[in-house]
This record gives sequence, C-alpha cells and structure tokens, in this order.
Amino acid sequence: MVRAIDGRRKMKGVLEALRRMYGPRPWQCWGRGVDILVETILSQNTSNANSSAGFRRLRRRFRSWNQVMNAAVEEVEKCIRISGLSRVKAPRIQSILRQIKADQGRIDLEFLKERAAEDAYEYLMRFDGVGPKTANCVLLFSFGMPVFPVDTHIHRIAIRLGLIPEGSSAEEAHELLKEMIEPGDRYEMHILLVEHGRRTCKARSPACERCELVAMCPYGAGRTGR
Repeated sequence: MVRAIDGRRKMKGVLEALRRMYGPRPWQCWGRGVDILVETILSQNTSNANSSAGFRRLRRRFRSWNQVMNAAVEEVEKCIRISGLSRVKAPRIQSILRQIKADQGRIDLEFLKERAAEDAYEYLMRFDGVGPKTANCVLLFSFGMPVFPVDTHIHRIAIRLGLIPEGSSAEEAHELLKEMIEPGDRYEMHILLVEHGRRTCKARSPACERCELVAMCPYGAGRTGR
C-alpha cells in the first residue's frame, strides 16, 4: 500500500513535468473500435510509421471490413507487408473480423461503449493476437475508458523512474502503473509518456540533461550526477 501511495504521488509529479515539456493532451477519439483494433495489431513489433502505412494501404484496397474478411489472405498480406509479420497478422485480422461478425451480426465494436471497462477488456482478450496493450488501446482511444496501455516507451520510462521493478513483464506493468494514475489522467499520461519516450527518454542516448523528470529519476540522476 505504501508503495502504491508513493507511486501515485510520483506519477502526479511526472504528469505535471510532462505537461510543462510538451503541453496538455486532452482526450480525443482516434476512430471506431474496429479501426483502432486492426491498426494496433499492425503496430505490433514495428514502427508507428510502418503500421500506419500498412493500415492506409489496407483501407485503400478494401472499402469495408467485410471485404477484408472475405478477401484472399494473400491480398491482405500484400497490403500490410510494410507493417511486418504480415503472414501472421493477416490471418489473425481476418479471424478476428469473422469472430466479431459471428458474435454481433456485423463487424462493429461500438457495443463495447455500453459495457464496463473490465467486461469490454475481457471480450477483446478472447481474440488470438490481442494482448493487454492492444485491448487497452481500443478501449482508451475509441471509447475513452479509464485504462492504461503500456508500450515499449512507457515500460522503459517506468523502469528508469523506479516505478516498477527492472524485470517486470509488460502485463505486470499494465496493472502496476494503472493503479498509480488517476482514472481521469490515464489518457493524457499515456500520450505524454509515449511522446517523452520518442523525443527525450530514448532507448539509446536519452537526453537526461534536458529532461524535466531527472530530479525524480534514479536512472537520469546516475547519468547526470544530479
């Protein structure tokens, strides 16, 4: 309990510092649930630019998710090849679309907005290829639910800040960090931490000398001597 309270206090300071660095990030809807689900699957093990390019090509080639579902898997693979692992992602995406259609009678996830976050999360986690990050991205970006996706940037920063143990898995990080962040702050915290990881707290050569978080960061203090 003490660790959780300390974590919440520290996270408040982190959020304030990130706002000073990058400005506030109020919630906005990123798109419909199925769109976010597919794009997040494409983002697995690749760069944001490559996943976005694969999603755009897929949407240009097929006018509807029904067409994607019914297409030859080779056609889907060709569209998303730039996103990497296309031979794995293409059949997974088609399988998920078929399961949603079988469940709901149409390929649509908007029914999830009427469910509690925990129930919506459990529904998405049923799909092969959907893990905690992917499920939480759909719920946060499409429906504004108070969940907290953890990507590689956030995982790295949380370890450097001493918020989670060095050996924490991504799944453990989701649960540990969520409890440290007020529900209403989770979207903004996610967006700002990802931006911080891309611009300042990089995996290699992090810019600790100009980071607003260095005073509360054991890793940064060790590198700068502060």
